[in-house]
Amino acid sequence: MSIKYSDEELIKYNENYLKKYLPKDRLDQGLKEMYAGRPVQYIVGNVDFFGHIINVDERVLIPRFETEELVEKTISYLTDDMSIIDLGTGSGCIAITLKKKFPKAKVVAVDISADALSVAKENAKQNDASIEFIQSDMWDKVTGKYDVVISNPPYIAYDEEVMDIVKNNEPLVALYADHNGLALYEKILSDCLKHLNDKYLIALEIGESQALELIKIVNKYLDNPDIRVEKDLQGRDRFMFIRGGIWK
Repeated sequence: MSIKYSDEELIKYNENYLKKYLPKDRLDQGLKEMYAGRPVQYIVGNVDFFGHIINVDERVLIPRFETEELVEKTISYLTDDMSIIDLGTGSGCIAITLKKKFPKAKVVAVDISADALSVAKENAKQNDASIEFIQSDMWDKVTGKYDVVISNPPYIAYDEEVMDIVKNNEPLVALYADHNGLALYEKILSDCLKHLNDKYLIALEIGESQALELIKIVNKYLDNPDIRVEKDLQGRDRFMFIRGGIWK
């Protein structure tokens, strides 16, 4: 999740955020909403993600810096002729960024939430990104095979401490998962082989304490994959890259 601030730091950061991104005639109302506990990204109505303007509201999770890191690291593995599926797309920020980076790639974006898909489709249109959208609980309604699976699924355990501004505003379905936050990873991995080409990449954003348990799940369903755990800019285990087949 996002970087943690003290209360004073968070207030100052949010005030500066609104002053930077809101028109002056909306600033007073924006500050009132901020002090009432609404996230500044929802007040502004969009975020800059990897240089693309992504609309956000209470229907979708606010994209984090860590997810930009996931995309940046994933790009280093990819070529323009790959087929990519984004599971749990939310605002569509990951799928849109990859499609803009690799225009010839086939990009499919999946979400269980019709509301989230509505936001994602509008974002794709606004960013001129040709993406296929599917409403599905992960793989349930997905057909075909892909070279790349990328996902930032819900991974917070129900007993994990989360800031009030997050749990009181952002969609809970995009935050929490059963089995200590691991349930959606198991759903992705248990059914992935039927949807993967022989050479594949699975790129995941993960909770900072989940790597060891997640490696067990990976080895439960995949045969001798190459598994790499990488850290975010805060030095926390945050990304897992799983490769199968022959990579140069």
